[in-house]
Amino acid sequence: MLELSILGFLAEEPLHGYELKDRIRALSGHVRPVSDGALYPAINRLVAAGLLDQRTEEGAGAAPRRVLTLTEKGRAELRERLRNPQPAEITDQVRFNTVLAFLRHLDDPAEQAAVLRRRLDFLETPASFFYRKGDPVRAEEAGDLFREGMLRVARATGQAEREWLREAVEVLSRAGS
Repeated sequence: MLELSILGFLAEEPLHGYELKDRIRALSGHVRPVSDGALYPAINRLVAAGLLDQRTEEGAGAAPRRVLTLTEKGRAELRERLRNPQPAEITDQVRFNTVLAFLRHLDDPAEQAAVLRRRLDFLETPASFFYRKGDPVRAEEAGDLFREGMLRVARATGQAEREWLREAVEVLSRAGS
């Protein structure tokens, strides 16, 4: 997720590490904060792999800044990661939002729609949060106010997301025709 965020934001414009960290933080919020101890090693790996270029510029204060730019190889890697997200990037809401934030960088509406269909297929697979195999009592019927609330919110959120995914796939299908 971190590397995808780095590649995605740098596909939009060159940034220095601090700006990049702020954008990643704004995307993932408090759910998955990014530390310098994770960000800068990831940047170094991407530079070593030839996916990013870096140059030093004068800073606003006294310290110089390292400005990062996406290479063509990095742009190709971004498109590949968007075209073929890992299973956890489909099933995990925060990770999927990261994919969604940069999916516009895929030029082909059919490829974009294929990613959305994978998420839709996942969401349409029945899930159980608190059910025990063979237990006839559903969580909503167990008299637990808090689990009932959790399930109600999850159900409403899932329904809204499935509706949007269907609409988006339809729009992309028409665009690709």
